[in-house]
Amino acid sequence: MGDPTHQRHDFEPGIARSGLFWTVRIPTSAISYDTNTGQARFHANDVRVTDYHDFLNAVLGGGPKPVSSLVSFDVRWHGHGRHRSLRDKRFGFEGKYITGPTSVSFTAKQRGSNVVYHSVSTGQYNPPVEQMGAGSPALGRERNGVFFR
Repeated sequence: MGDPTHQRHDFEPGIARSGLFWTVRIPTSAISYDTNTGQARFHANDVRVTDYHDFLNAVLGGGPKPVSSLVSFDVRWHGHGRHRSLRDKRFGFEGKYITGPTSVSFTAKQRGSNVVYHSVSTGQYNPPVEQMGAGSPALGRERNGVFFR
């Protein structure tokens, strides 16, 4: 975590009474994918969240009063890259993936304010194809735990 004195916003769903962190229900219709091409989209508009100002206020409270906010996002996996297969018997994990570039747009705004924060598309980066390995953008299917055989 960086220096919290430099943080101005922390848009997130908060912590449920159960202790579940930063999770909000998104409709199934917000997700589309094709594991044959590696293309997918995760898209939602005006998801209700809270702006806690900073991480410490979100977790511990006692800081600035949280503000009701909305976020919208569009995450796209463009696919059509290399096919990769991974299998790790030691950790009981396997998967088949298709690499490819990704793009993300994100917008956040406090309710009742005209100020809108948004991502800058030119600030996005995907590694060159020859460098695509573990940790590179990819879409696929995996099996682990009791499903790994």
